Amino acid sequence: MHRRVTAALAASVALACTATACGGDGDTAPKSAAKIAGPGSGTGKTLTVWYMNGDLSDAAVKAINTEFTKATGASVKVQIQEWDDINTKITTALAQNDPPDVLEIGNTDVPLFAAAGGLSDISAVQKALAQGQSWLPGLVGPATVGGRLYAAPLFAAERAVVYNKKIWSKAGVTKPPATFAEFTADLDKIKAANPAPDFSAFYMPGQYWFGGVQFVWDAGGELATKNGDKWTGALESPQAQQGLAAWKQFQNTYSTPASRNLFNLTPDYNAVFAQEKTSAILNTSVNSILKIKPSLKEQLGTFPLPGAGVGSTQPVFLGGSDLGIAAKSPNQALALAYLKAATSTAVQTSAIAGIDGWTPVSSQLIDQTTGSRPELFKAFSFAAKRSVATPASPGWATIESDKSLQAFFGDISTGKTPIADAAKSFDQHLNQALNASQ
Repeated sequence: MHRRVTAALAASVALACTATACGGDGDTAPKSAAKIAGPGSGTGKTLTVWYMNGDLSDAAVKAINTEFTKATGASVKVQIQEWDDINTKITTALAQNDPPDVLEIGNTDVPLFAAAGGLSDISAVQKALAQGQSWLPGLVGPATVGGRLYAAPLFAAERAVVYNKKIWSKAGVTKPPATFAEFTADLDKIKAANPAPDFSAFYMPGQYWFGGVQFVWDAGGELATKNGDKWTGALESPQAQQGLAAWKQFQNTYSTPASRNLFNLTPDYNAVFAQEKTSAILNTSVNSILKIKPSLKEQLGTFPLPGAGVGSTQPVFLGGSDLGIAAKSPNQALALAYLKAATSTAVQTSAIAGIDGWTPVSSQLIDQTTGSRPELFKAFSFAAKRSVATPASPGWATIESDKSLQAFFGDISTGKTPIADAAKSFDQHLNQALNASQ
């Protein structure tokens, strides 16, 4: 559940903070929150927290608030925000003298606000907040800008294969594959048993970059690397080239030719699956499919997409949310206590995973909660343990918003542009976008 922002907004964040002195050097630097409020320290005080509409249930939010109040004595004022133009609203709020104390922010958007100075540096208390947990790289990575931590993870959403067991069984495939070779062999059987030109053994739209990057990472490639303060696009590397070639072969072989220049929402791949025009997709959940066609529930199965290495799974792009503290909040210690409550084992297991079904924020908590999750959701938890962070640059907002990644993978899948040429061009775009604010 990463968030999308525009290049214009990326610039506006910096401008807003420059005009209001919410970032920069010296006296205008964001506060370094280094003390977590203890018992009774918040008596008579109220913390204002922004949550996004539809992410956490009322019950999960109540669980966090209860844990926080028990630890500090402070109360919580929750304000639910709508998605429309949310990042502009956050920008404005962080630049004011009375911002919300704690804000839910999409994990890949944290660098945008951190680099502008709107969020507090919480590096000094990272160990205390983690409480012995190993936070998932896909959540904590984007929140770590210039080696400093600016947000704590709240929940994760990841991708796994969702497949139709009935279609697979009719093709002679009765269990999930253990290796990538088994996976493609199974898809070959399914493709042979379903020769209709509009049927995909595996529906992988060519512009579906969330799937494409998994192949790049699985081959040992990266989107970009950082040396000092400079980001460099890395898709021209031999490893990335190998991953892109593997992805193109997979997409061209198992998804229909008509899908090669499509994104996963046009048409909605959940509808394609529900109409049984494919036997499998790479998705973040089964819920959207079941909302369209509830009768499919008993036919669904899930598993992590196998990696090239024996016994491995492909690294995944993690969506999800982090919690940041406004640099201008007067309640820094209390806000840190709120982050500690939200990331605690009790809240993560009972509420984040137990009530809302999100993946918790660490590999240890995944291990603790996977056994109690419904069978269809276990594969998502397992997949989340191997995640890769997107570049922690405010310029990543431009890459997500300008749809250049969609075009990049679409040009490769259609054959419009040779892989090497597409990578060279896109690396240049990465160089410009990721270093724009440096």
